[in-house]
Amino acid sequence: MSIVKDMSLAPSGRRKIGWVRDFMPALGGIEARFEKEKPFAGLRVAVSVHLEAKTANLGYVLAKGGAEVHLTGSNPLSTQDDVAAGLADLGVETFGVHGVSAEEYERLLIETIKFKPHLIVDDGGDLVHLLGGKCADLAENLFGGCEETTTGILRLKAREREGILPCAMMAVNDAKAKHYYDNKYGTGQSVWDAIMHTTNLVVAGKTVVVAGYGWCGKGVAMRASGMGADVIVCEVDPFKALDATMNGFRVMPMDEAARYGDVFVTVTGCKDVITPKHFEVMKNNAILTNAGHFDCEVDVAGLAEMAVRREVRRENIEGFTLSDGRVLNVIGEGRLVNLAAGNGHPAEIMDMSFAVQALALEWLVKHRDGLEKKLYQVPAEIDDQIGRVKLAAMGLSIDTLTPEQEAYLNGWKA
Repeated sequence: MSIVKDMSLAPSGRRKIGWVRDFMPALGGIEARFEKEKPFAGLRVAVSVHLEAKTANLGYVLAKGGAEVHLTGSNPLSTQDDVAAGLADLGVETFGVHGVSAEEYERLLIETIKFKPHLIVDDGGDLVHLLGGKCADLAENLFGGCEETTTGILRLKAREREGILPCAMMAVNDAKAKHYYDNKYGTGQSVWDAIMHTTNLVVAGKTVVVAGYGWCGKGVAMRASGMGADVIVCEVDPFKALDATMNGFRVMPMDEAARYGDVFVTVTGCKDVITPKHFEVMKNNAILTNAGHFDCEVDVAGLAEMAVRREVRRENIEGFTLSDGRVLNVIGEGRLVNLAAGNGHPAEIMDMSFAVQALALEWLVKHRDGLEKKLYQVPAEIDDQIGRVKLAAMGLSIDTLTPEQEAYLNGWKA
């Protein structure tokens, strides 16, 4: 039985789901095939991804493929109550309520996996954490899953090293269709969409500090620069720092950048990136945001301890007044800004990411008898297939190697 805030919100949620379905042609093509072939017939699939319209579409497509699907969110602030109701109204068991406490969030996760899934789709590792720990008794049927995020992949690699993965896991985040397209272009657009909508401030002319220059950081920096910002990049990897320099951005440690930034965006997947020592030197009215998975990159608790007053200044913006009168503004409680204060990645972007999820799950089903409890990479043929489908949907075509060119590239005699 679904757990949502209010089923009367279902019509609004169904409209949102219907809208994104029109702009997700790759997943739509997969849905048509799944509906005929039923690759997940008799299987139970648990999904924990940010509970908004694009995720709802993925859950619906998996159900069309014959799966019994239970779906929940991967962050309380990104759950959209109308979408949760709309998906439940479409027949997919849904467990998600916006803004719940950490304890209630975990309860919803556990409710999602009580049916003892065969497969999981995870975003940040919450399902793996439960099924490989306190809820291991619910993993008796589990044979495979997919992980959506960079942060989640790091957790899976650590579990693999220690030999405690509960099942075979597919590193969806490492697929070309995911990190080239979703992480760079999806994050780049959705972060600034959320910041601009929430603050109603201009980007041009501001100094933007981007912490982390992986694929997500590249997108955030690129879009900030394109809108006229002066971009500073903070990194711990020398080659990523060099890459940022070659792309025209200033590079320096956060200890130095903290003095200059008007807007800060953390995209590292690590913790304690911006801490009290940085708050002490920031400009008045600096804006602090996080685009990494967990809310530990900006030390909001440390900022709260320093503050003499805190107040809601605008929806999704909290101002912290320091003893010297400076105000530092935090968007979305330091949680994933593009979902806590926005609508997440555009539908066309998530079309590719969720197409990878769907086909990776199908691959796991086809190979279930030979799977080991380790991290698998998405097969190249799945990546390439999705790329070509997306090109076709956009009305684009590319060249094809001739047999002679194939031989030239793969041989040594020439």
